[in-house]
Amino acid sequence: MSSPAQIVILMSDTGGGHRASAEAICEGLQQVYGDRVHTRLIDVFKDYTPYPFRKFPDWYPTVIKHGKDTTWGPTYHMTNGPKRARAMSRMSWPIMRKGMFRLAEELRSADLIICVHPLLQDGSLRALGGRRPPYVTVVTDLVSTHAFWYRPEVDRILTPTEAARNHAIRCGVSPKQVKVTGLPISLRFGRVATAQSELRQQLGWQAEPLTALIVGGGDGMGPLEKITHSLAESGLPIQLAVVCGRNKELHQKLKAQNWRLPVHSYGFVTNMPDLMTAADIVVTKAGPSSVMEALGAGRPLILSSAIPGQEYGNVRYVVDNQAGFWAPTPNEVLKAVTLVSNMSSTERENLLKNAQRISRPNSAIEIAHELAEFLPFATA
Repeated sequence: MSSPAQIVILMSDTGGGHRASAEAICEGLQQVYGDRVHTRLIDVFKDYTPYPFRKFPDWYPTVIKHGKDTTWGPTYHMTNGPKRARAMSRMSWPIMRKGMFRLAEELRSADLIICVHPLLQDGSLRALGGRRPPYVTVVTDLVSTHAFWYRPEVDRILTPTEAARNHAIRCGVSPKQVKVTGLPISLRFGRVATAQSELRQQLGWQAEPLTALIVGGGDGMGPLEKITHSLAESGLPIQLAVVCGRNKELHQKLKAQNWRLPVHSYGFVTNMPDLMTAADIVVTKAGPSSVMEALGAGRPLILSSAIPGQEYGNVRYVVDNQAGFWAPTPNEVLKAVTLVSNMSSTERENLLKNAQRISRPNSAIEIAHELAEFLPFATA
């Protein structure tokens, strides 16, 4: 038996979505090709760049928390053009080049390189030069993507939406190079076999009330506590499940309180597909993975915040498809949950169908099949 194809995925933990997408791609490849492939994830900023770049993963939550409404959005839009993106990349090259050449030496033995982060392509491609393994970009922003994603030199660009594909073409990429495959999410989000009623029983939730799952990402970002208090004190006939992620202090604080209605608090969880399936609606920030995971589980959304630039398009995507609501304050979240609570069964069913219609739970499988032409055993 020949040795497995070596696939390297370039990512960075700047936010949880890039790693989640990378792991979903690994899952899809294993599902389709089994032991014929071996995948490896590399956090490029952390392992191959000097200060300050190597600190980006650690600084990202703070930068977003304090700068998203002042500096992040204007900077995103100011640099979002192919010429401007190239100029920014050229400015960073002298600082990153040593680490990029070290990375390139490791990448040359790979059979396929996949990049899931917009800031990693320029340096890695420049260091690899013309003689390199096949290189595929999987875009992990959903709708309003940045020009940093789109390099005509790569062998293929896989986008999550038609809007992202159109932006790639505007940035100078040949239409033949770009294909829409959906945003990679874990296959578990579309494959929970247990009925909602049984899941609620297993989780210790009440069987009947409208249930809102409130999520703040792995770091418990956003106004989770304010949203929880707003809903818990509303008097609505609902129950809440709140995932605080690594925010242990908030998790313990919510658990210790006496609530007027059922509130189930969780820390960092690994059963998110079950929690989303057990819920009726998901309240979360408009991160691409969070949005597509909820839709993959067939659940409509209430989007409580969005990063200016790359996430505002996600809000439009959900709202324009009538698969959820934009509610950027705790009070507006309350209004949206109240609206859903007062809906007729037919209206709720239509909301659910809209979410399911724009979901793409098997995107990781689609991506795995699209990568076949770059794998040595498939082209031999």
